[in-house]
Amino acid sequence: MQAEVDICHCAMCQRWGGAFYAGVKGETAEVTGEGAITVYRSSTWAERAFCSICGSNLWYRFVPTGNRSFLAGLFNLPQGFGIEQQIFVDEKPDWYDIVQESPMLTGEQVIADAVAQGFIFD
Repeated sequence: MQAEVDICHCAMCQRWGGAFYAGVKGETAEVTGEGAITVYRSSTWAERAFCSICGSNLWYRFVPTGNRSFLAGLFNLPQGFGIEQQIFVDEKPDWYDIVQESPMLTGEQVIADAVAQGFIFD
């Protein structure tokens, strides 16, 4: 698992978890209990998953690449994890502040970067 957390401040992540989303890249993470996992399409380019037994949100998957990001709170992360980047900072609500320095992108920048890589958004 990568030793850095990505933060997303988009409106969808806020609705999903009540605030920003803190995710750990987990392409190599082993997932068990598949029978209890519910996956749904939250947008044309994303899927999200949760446990149908306890209700815990589990991961976000960017459909075009298949990359998954697991909620950081699911793991006992060791000290030293940092923030790799923060995205959709222009959608951050005013009731919390960004205090840790890290690369920051607006939603427009995130979409432009994805389009430049060939992703198509509806």
